[in-house]
Amino acid sequence: MFITIVAAIIIFGMLVILHEFGHLAAAKSVGIRVNQFALGMGPVIFRKQKGDTEYSIRALPLGGFVKLEGEDEDSFDDKSFNSKSIPARMMVLAAGSIMNLIFAILLIIILFFMNGFPTNEIQSVVEGNPAQLAGLRAGDEIVEIQGNEIKSWEDTVNAISKSTGDQISITIDRDGNVQTIVTDIVTDETGRRVIGIIPANEKAFFRSVTEGTKYAFMMIAIMLDFLVGIFKGQASTTDVVGPVGIFHLVGEAARMGIPYVMNFTAMISMNLAVINLLPFPALDGGRLLLLAVQGITGKKLNPEKEGFIHFIGFVILIGLMILVTFRDVERFIL
Repeated sequence: MFITIVAAIIIFGMLVILHEFGHLAAAKSVGIRVNQFALGMGPVIFRKQKGDTEYSIRALPLGGFVKLEGEDEDSFDDKSFNSKSIPARMMVLAAGSIMNLIFAILLIIILFFMNGFPTNEIQSVVEGNPAQLAGLRAGDEIVEIQGNEIKSWEDTVNAISKSTGDQISITIDRDGNVQTIVTDIVTDETGRRVIGIIPANEKAFFRSVTEGTKYAFMMIAIMLDFLVGIFKGQASTTDVVGPVGIFHLVGEAARMGIPYVMNFTAMISMNLAVINLLPFPALDGGRLLLLAVQGITGKKLNPEKEGFIHFIGFVILIGLMILVTFRDVERFIL
């Protein structure tokens, strides 16, 4: 339980800091006064004034916020949010989610690099399986299967799985000596044709960058597809979890090791980025939508009315969070 609490505080704190820092840095870069930068909600337990900005830590470690001059109220200050151009304001609103997205991609790239990529060199053979019985060894590099050139582990898997006979010929390079070994093929519990070899992995930085980035955007596409499915009634809301559910999942990841915590953190960071950009009041996406409408129509919405709209959205979001929390308590605790 202690590990879970510590891991959850670190993960949530880090993601909130990154998100709010994105808003802070973007606002200051375009000359918007940031009145408050807060981590957590509720009563203030620490505050420090630096320049125009009050930095504070709140008692409840749930979220955080950045209060910009003139964002939800009238202000005639030339450093107010509404005095800046629409593109500048849009950049400030999107900056939090962009920071979370960049952080998630970096974590996934690091994980890809740590795990490495399978090669056509054999790391080990499974005891009692055809590869061992045929004489294949760790360190053998597979160069051909059934006369077809092998350049990667994917080529090896495809050649074995697509073979049709009971045996297969594998040409290997063993310490510079090329030789061909014939081995039987068996079917594992999943129905795949295998010979019982485990590939060696190699670390490749540039491949980690490209594959990690592609994987991150694939996961974002899956998240968006899931959200669309919920609105269409085609996806179950039982897969949606709130703070209690996330707390439980953090504990599960922490028990399995640091790589699992890193992967879970990346997924939460991506979820935070996607959810915040949804076009709903109180979320950054809702504010972006209103700005887009203003840019198209040329009509400026009264800041106080806009603030009220976001307040209503915030109340609805709190209500949904309470509902999900009750369901999480029943599901994960009771």
